[in-house]
Amino acid sequence: MSIITINYNQAETTRQFLESARHLTYPNYEILVVDNASQQVLTTVISEPDYPNLRIIRSERNLGFTGGNNLGMQEANGDYFFIVNNDTELTPTLLEDLLQPFAEDPKIGVTCPKIRFFDQPDLVQYAGYSPMNMYTGTATPVGERQPDNGRFDQPSLTHFAHGCAMMVRRSVVEQVGRFAERFFLYYEELDWSQRIKNAGYLIYYQASALILHKESVSVGRQNPLKTYYLTRNRILYMRRHCSALQRTVFYLFFTGCVLPKHMLTYLSTGRFAHAKAFAKGVWWNLTSSSVSAV
Repeated sequence: MSIITINYNQAETTRQFLESARHLTYPNYEILVVDNASQQVLTTVISEPDYPNLRIIRSERNLGFTGGNNLGMQEANGDYFFIVNNDTELTPTLLEDLLQPFAEDPKIGVTCPKIRFFDQPDLVQYAGYSPMNMYTGTATPVGERQPDNGRFDQPSLTHFAHGCAMMVRRSVVEQVGRFAERFFLYYEELDWSQRIKNAGYLIYYQASALILHKESVSVGRQNPLKTYYLTRNRILYMRRHCSALQRTVFYLFFTGCVLPKHMLTYLSTGRFAHAKAFAKGVWWNLTSSSVSAV
């Protein structure tokens, strides 16, 4: 089992993640932390011998979420890859719970835990994913910001994994490929999930597995960079996975509804950096002809 996470200028957050991993009850795992061109080199703050089976892999270039995790998978030794954000707290039986469905059904390619918010631990962030609306480019996590009152305790197949925490068979990655690095950040797990499903595998929400998420520690919730990549990659996802009819309807919907609504909102509230980031995300798709490259 290989646990793969990324550090980007968040040494203390990563240290807290590693401390939570001390309580894991599964006996056979390694942890790979990809230090993604952090200004403060992670090995100057965290020592590998202080944590069991820890390897820190330094990249001198910021590879994003996609490239960083791909580097981790490239260096991993396990038969399963647990891709997980460093701004999470692991629960003791998380790995066993996520591994269980793989043993029961060989068609399961990915398992995901229930994700709750770290600062509001009674609220769900993810309990599976709704289908993608192939005309609007929207898909939402099941149970998002709803109380965890028992409604989300049934495991089930789901439409997409959540990039915050997902376990994948190595053999599936070898067949399908890793993350498409051109996404860099956001929508990459939706794209990967779709490619995994296209290869005939299933994605499973394992309700008994739990992880707590601090959310958007690296990027920041109100960062224009987030606006840029969410805009750019929403369009990119649709370009990669829609039929010609679906793509035409999406373009009309985006141009007639999404674009004017967002630009008006950003400009009227003085968020000019977000307006620029939104426009830049749209422009990237207008000037990028190839969508198939990974």
